[in-house]
Amino acid sequence: MELYSAAAERQDWKGAAAAMQAALAKEPGNADFHSLYAYSLRKGGTQDMDLVFKHYNEALRIDPRHKGAHEYLGEAYLMVGNVAKAREELSALDKLCFFGCSEYNDLKKSISEHEAKAK
Repeated sequence: MELYSAAAERQDWKGAAAAMQAALAKEPGNADFHSLYAYSLRKGGTQDMDLVFKHYNEALRIDPRHKGAHEYLGEAYLMVGNVAKAREELSALDKLCFFGCSEYNDLKKSISEHEAKAK
């Protein structure tokens, strides 16, 4: 995690992805690692969105209550123009965040901004 944190702080997303790939090799059942790997790929501008979706979905398979993975998966759906799927992730967060949470608020804001740009 130290290598990931240092790389992410520098916005070295390729380095962050490499750190998470190495971490996943050691702990393939870690939902946080799958989510952070997908996040690093996405922030690094990957064109392989299938790989991004694969790792967010794996994080949620391991931990269906992983709020970060729900938020970031929703943002990934917005990147490919799938607002309906992003709203599904927002709905999942609404159920998980009984009294509200930053992940819900952030995704809701991202959806609103995406829709405003689309008009």
